[in-house]
Amino acid sequence: MPQRQNTPMTILPQLIQGLADSLSALGLPERDIKLSPPNNPDFGDLSTNVALTLAKETGQNPVQIANDIKDSLALPAGLIEEISVTPPGFLNFRIGSEYYYQVLAHILADSNYGKGTSGKGQKANVEFVSANPTGPLTVGHGRQAVLGDCVARILEWNGYDVTREYYYNDAGRQMRILGQSVEARYFKIKLPEDGYQGNYIKDIAEKVRTEKGNNVASGDPVFRGKAEEIIFQDISDSLKNLNVHHDIFSNERTFYDTGAIDKTVSDLENEGLVYGADGATWFKTTAVGMDQDRVLIKSTGEPTYRLPDIAYHRNKFERKFDFIVDIFGADHSDTYPDVLAALKALDYNTDKVRVLIHQFVTLIRGGEKVKMSTRKGDFVTLAELTEEVGADVVRYFFIMRGMNSHLNFDLDLAADQSEKNPVYYLQYAHARICNIIKHGEAMGLSIDADYDPKLLDNPSEIRLLKKLEQFPTVVENVMQSLEPQTIANYLHDTANRFHKFYSECRVVTDDTKLSNARIALVKATRNVIANGLNILGISAPEKM
Repeated sequence: MPQRQNTPMTILPQLIQGLADSLSALGLPERDIKLSPPNNPDFGDLSTNVALTLAKETGQNPVQIANDIKDSLALPAGLIEEISVTPPGFLNFRIGSEYYYQVLAHILADSNYGKGTSGKGQKANVEFVSANPTGPLTVGHGRQAVLGDCVARILEWNGYDVTREYYYNDAGRQMRILGQSVEARYFKIKLPEDGYQGNYIKDIAEKVRTEKGNNVASGDPVFRGKAEEIIFQDISDSLKNLNVHHDIFSNERTFYDTGAIDKTVSDLENEGLVYGADGATWFKTTAVGMDQDRVLIKSTGEPTYRLPDIAYHRNKFERKFDFIVDIFGADHSDTYPDVLAALKALDYNTDKVRVLIHQFVTLIRGGEKVKMSTRKGDFVTLAELTEEVGADVVRYFFIMRGMNSHLNFDLDLAADQSEKNPVYYLQYAHARICNIIKHGEAMGLSIDADYDPKLLDNPSEIRLLKKLEQFPTVVENVMQSLEPQTIANYLHDTANRFHKFYSECRVVTDDTKLSNARIALVKATRNVIANGLNILGISAPEKM
């Protein structure tokens, strides 16, 4: 089989390139080549059905096509140990240990192993949390906070210059009712309809009384202003305790003050997409492929969420972001398509916008659902949750399920500080590795000594190496999906393989050469786990 020089790439792109070159050399049509583990692991590590996809078009026997591809493949030396063809035409690859030894050296030489460059030189905006300052952040807000921060970290890990943004509606009904609720508590009168009932409203009212005395007039803007100030400080503190920050805070009122709202209505009107009916102003979304028209401005003169959101997103485009990510709760599923439709109608490239929708969170304690109502002030705050189980646990639990899945947050499991808790299981693997390295140093081993990778031939060592090799591919896939759960799952599998390796292979032994090789392996494992935890914003402790 012809050979060519190896390159510091992961296995998949090397194989895919080799297969593509082979198809070209054989005069076969181009194909989108997919590689995945075969159903029967005895056949090898990776398999492709590319020959089967070519058989119908070429009229050739797929087994013969697979054999022709096999014979013409030119791959780097040491990459593949064995290539086989199995009926009805699968091409299978068993990766050579030499390749994994090269990966080990690469991980040890690069503390940023797995880091991508796809976003280098590009600006990204990630908008998340964006809760109106009407009360403390709840556990539902917490899921979005962690998802948003992890998405920002994923983008940064792949080279993007990321701006984290928080947008809130400070000009609408909710904020008006907030101010009226504080005023009602100040004067000790009945709350307005749909007023906020939490004890925090009473606390804000007493803060107004302490600062302004007992003679504040009804309707004074201090009620709303003080509520916004205090609640926003509480929100900022809650996010900070969760290792989440924002670079920019934007508010709805700005777009009224600058005339951006009126300009948006005017521009849509110029496109023939705005009309009046029943005293309201409508967006003719049926003209841009939607199922029904939507109200932009109610008959009361108050805009719906769609209008300021359209103006806000126009502002994002004006700030020249190459990639815009919006993270919303499931309650936004009906509104964001209208915003995108308006942007597209106004000639903005909506391909730059990625909307991520997450499902809601249910707290479980003792196997029972914890009932909550934000309006009634009966809820567990994000700050309380973080204080109870710790920021690392909160972050991990919020991303351990896919964002499209409803999340049951098990408080009992979260509070468990044993290996039953998945985040402790991960962190314990990192801490154990740090302890092994310290023990090796105490026993006189030179931790940075040269090592012979060929001594790593135990099946559990090879299985761990194979898992470490996958990290760059996992990161690349997550860059496409923006789904942090994938990294959490990968890290859990890596920790599992490490613990099995540790139970089967003593690291620090009387055999110095073998000890050095295994120390190299655990150091590489530490690097990968630490990098993965860093992307998730979770600490990597050296001892537990």
